Amino acid sequence: MQASPEFQELRRRLRSFVFPMTGFFLTWYVMYVLLSTYASDFMSIEVFGNINLGLLLGLGQFVTTFAITGIYVRFANRELDPRAAALRAEMLESQEAKL
Repeated sequence: MQASPEFQELRRRLRSFVFPMTGFFLTWYVMYVLLSTYASDFMSIEVFGNINLGLLLGLGQFVTTFAITGIYVRFANRELDPRAAALRAEMLESQEAKL
């Protein structure tokens, strides 16, 4: 089953989503850490009241995490799950035919 074109396509679709999204998030996270470490004057810019840019970017990390999770769930429901279900059904049919 792993050598089948359908399985390889499923893996390709998963990787085409996961790798770029992981790269985006890690870049965003490292940028935040570097700004916090080396650009403290920039991060301490007050936006309104006691809320500064560093706090907003830090909260943005949480927002980004939830957004990526939501995007992945929608992607998996639309692209991955139907293909995986079809592969599973094909595999079960193949096993039943052998019995």
